[in-house]
Parts: sequence; C-alpha cells; structure tokens
Amino acid sequence: MDASARSNKPDVLGRLTRHEAAMAIIGLGYVGWPLALHFSRRFRVIGYDIDPRRIERLRGRASQPGDLDGEASGECDIVLTSSADDLSEAVFYIVAVPTPVDGEKRPDLAALDDATRRIARHLKPGDYVVYESTVYPGCTQERCIPMLERLSGLAAGVDFKVGYSPERINPGDEVHSLSDTVKIVSGCDAEALDTIARIYGEVVGAGLHRAPNMEVAETAKLLENIQRDVNIALMNECAALSSRMGMDFDEVLAAASTKWNFAPYRPGLVGGHCIGVDPYYLLAKAAELDVRLPLIRTSRQTNEAMGRSVADILLRELAARGKAPQQARILLMGFTYKENVPDIRNTKSMDLFARFVESGAQVDVTDPHADPEEAREAYGVKLVEAPHPPYDMAVVAVAHDEYRRLNETFFQNVLSEGGLLADLHSVCRHRVRSFDCWSL
Repeated sequence: MDASARSNKPDVLGRLTRHEAAMAIIGLGYVGWPLALHFSRRFRVIGYDIDPRRIERLRGRASQPGDLDGEASGECDIVLTSSADDLSEAVFYIVAVPTPVDGEKRPDLAALDDATRRIARHLKPGDYVVYESTVYPGCTQERCIPMLERLSGLAAGVDFKVGYSPERINPGDEVHSLSDTVKIVSGCDAEALDTIARIYGEVVGAGLHRAPNMEVAETAKLLENIQRDVNIALMNECAALSSRMGMDFDEVLAAASTKWNFAPYRPGLVGGHCIGVDPYYLLAKAAELDVRLPLIRTSRQTNEAMGRSVADILLRELAARGKAPQQARILLMGFTYKENVPDIRNTKSMDLFARFVESGAQVDVTDPHADPEEAREAYGVKLVEAPHPPYDMAVVAVAHDEYRRLNETFFQNVLSEGGLLADLHSVCRHRVRSFDCWSL
C-alpha cells in the first residue's frame, strides 16, 4: 500500500484521543464497567446497557470513589445510556455482554447476537468492533462478522475492522486489575491488530500479547479457565477419597505443597460465569468437529455434581449424630458464587440449599454481599439478615472476609449442643474447638 492510500485511512486512535469521536462499551457488567471507566480517562466513552435499572445504579456510582483505583469516577468522560441511538457517535465498539449456557449446557449467545445487531445498525466505514465476551473458537469469524456484514451492508476488513480481546477481569481481586494484567489482543488483519493494540495500550500498563489470529485468542480464554476446572476436579476427587479414609485433606495438601512444582489448587464448589461455563463452549466446538474431550467433560461433571455430593455427606453426618434431616435446622452461610463479590450467577450454594430443602431440613441462608431481591428473583431463596439460632449445622459455603473473622463465640451462639460446623474452605475451623468440624 502506498503512502497516499495509508493517509486516507481513518486515524481511529487520533480521533478518540482528540475526543472527536467516541468509544462505546456494550454491556456494563463486571467486565464492561471497569473497561468503561478506564477508557474514559483517555477517551470519550458511551457506556451502553439494555437494562435501564443498571444504568441508573451506575449513574449513582459515577461520582463515588473506589470504582477505579480508589479514585472518583466522576473525573471520567463517560455517558451512560440504555438508548441504542446513542451508539451512532462511536467509531470503536467493545462488546462485553454475558455469554452463559442454557439449561442443556449449550452456549447461549442471545446477548452476543443482540449486541452485534445493535452495533450493525450504526456501523460506518472506518469503524472497529472488538469482542471481549467469552465465545467458542471461531465464533467471531463465523458468527459475528457475517451478521455485522449482512445488517450493515459493509465488508469486514475493507469497510470496518474486527478484533477479539478476551476479558481477564477477576471480580473481587484488587491485585490483578485491568491495567495490571497482560491483555491478549487480536484482529481480523495486521492493520486491525495494530490499531487495537495501540488503543488498549492506552489503558493497560502490564503489556499486550498479540495473538496471531482471533481463533487463538478465543481458545486461550477458554484454556485459562478450563485448566482451573480440571485441577479443581482432581482436588475434589482426592478430597473425597481422603475424607473416606479419615484423613484431613488440608494436611495432605500441606505435605504435597512442599514439592517445588506442586500446583496448590484446592477442592471447592465451582460456580460463577467463567470456570463453570467456559468448558461447555469448548466442548460445543469439539462436538461440532467430532472431537472427543473426555478429560474436560469428566472434570466438568465432577465439579457440577460437587454441591449435591457435599450436601449428601453433611446430611449423613447429621444422621450419624442422631438428627434426621426432617428435624434439622441448618444455617447456610454464603450464597454468592465466590468470596467478597455480590454475584450470584451459577452459585453452587444453591445446590446445597436445594438438596437440604429436598431432604426436609429447615434452612436459613445469609450472605453479607448478595442482594436479597436478586436471590429471591433468580432462585426463590429468601436471605435472612441475621441467624435465628439454634441450628444443628452451620455451613460456611463461601469464604467471605466477614466469615474469616468469626470466632468460636459466634458458633457457640448459633449452634445447638453437639452441632456440626461444615467449613467448606477451612476459613475458621481451626479457631473452633467446641464443635465437630467438617471441611473439603
């Protein structure tokens, strides 16, 4: 390409830097909101979400401290909207919508398709579209680009550019922030990759990894979480064996961890929207290609069954103490999918709750982070503000900081004589001597 042809190409980064055009973030959840805040320190940002209630909540936070590196987000150049018409001002779109699975554990791309359609209506020559939502390998090229082309009448790679940059946001993690984590970037061609990398480089200080194509970037995202799923499944199986043999698995892990190359994974309930979901996206692609992935499938089955398996073990522990499930009162502590976050999507505490209720037990659920209205709407579970003792068993299901600070007096106040403490993550069992303790 000669110099004159290059000079006619839109300078997207320059226009963003001069605030002559805007960047649009589609989806303002746990991925999109940090993206919007970080980029709005450098560019004019349109933060778009289809949920007007979320927009109102975020507007209320927009002048509050703590949303971005402890600084007030009110300093950002950002407009929050639920009107798709506002997207017409953008030249660089980032898609950060949820990509869950359906009831049959198949990829649910309804939100991704909806976001793509909305962008296509406003797509102009020279625009960029970057997907951050987790997808199966090939999805951006095979599904998203044809939809953008069909609905916009433009040609990808010629009229507009496309890229994929998998999100690496870890909710509740104050150490590995967006700016402090290496970002994978990819593009539909070399020009797209270069521009996308330069734009993300404006907010990511930890550096960029330029993947050779979008499929590699898509697969890398899945592999990151599948590796954790497989290793946690291994720990869950070994923990079950150790429990049957009367061994403390914490002691097994402590001994094994003395070897330099032992990976210190722990057993646990695997929920949420990443580890508990991403393997199904790779399995779906493998099935399409008639490729078997037995290790990944078996690991997912092991972890998926863990909640009810743990509940059954605990019910047997109660029965061994002479307490039939129909007579038992249980305090379930923690309903979010992981510690110190409000997110209850795909929470495995629900599996514990459902099995306990199914057995006839009376169950109270508490959580200092979960929204009671969301728990009721999503699962039909009523959260109690405070325990109503006495309980025959207290189950610390999520390792919230609030639970880590509990001492023996708390459990003496909530558990009946001879009660059982089930501390799934071993966050407080070593401070409690008055009761029998069980952990993974």
